[in-house]
Amino acid sequence: MIHSISGILKERTGRFIIIEASGFEFKIAIPLVEAAGLPQVGEPVKVFTFLHLSDDGARLYGFLTEAELELFEALISVSGVGPKSALAILGTAPVEQLLGAIASSEAGLLERSSGIGRRTAERIIVELKDKVRPSEGGMAEMLEKDVDILEALIGLGYTKRQAQAAIKEIDPGLDDIQDRMRDALKKIKR
Repeated sequence: MIHSISGILKERTGRFIIIEASGFEFKIAIPLVEAAGLPQVGEPVKVFTFLHLSDDGARLYGFLTEAELELFEALISVSGVGPKSALAILGTAPVEQLLGAIASSEAGLLERSSGIGRRTAERIIVELKDKVRPSEGGMAEMLEKDVDILEALIGLGYTKRQAQAAIKEIDPGLDDIQDRMRDALKKIKR
């Protein structure tokens, strides 16, 4: 996976940027909120990326901080939330504000996103409330290990829904990723 791309900002247009790095130009989708934090065209830039592969092709999504990338990955782990919806959610407010809304079960902020209705916002809160939270230092903290477990279970051939159901059943007292993975495998249903 491509974790980040550093290079020269060649173009910035609404929801996309183009970065030139090592002779390649990468077109990267970004949340609208990110545009303000970008440097001017021609200046160096670094974005953290997520490569999404689908039947329609490959698409890169970019974020100025790892906290935004982590929240994006957590959002797309929610049933019914794809990369475009997750990007729309991240475009409505700063990460800390979104994490605060999820932690305090305030669906209103999430509903402001294009394509996110009441039911989807509530599903996001239910599935992520215990996994993401704003930190006292201002940086986002979340259980990345659950996103990794989800990807691993899908890689083993389980459906996204089966994997998510198993992750919800993991003993909350388990902190080690290997222990959490073993517990998820015990609880997964075919």
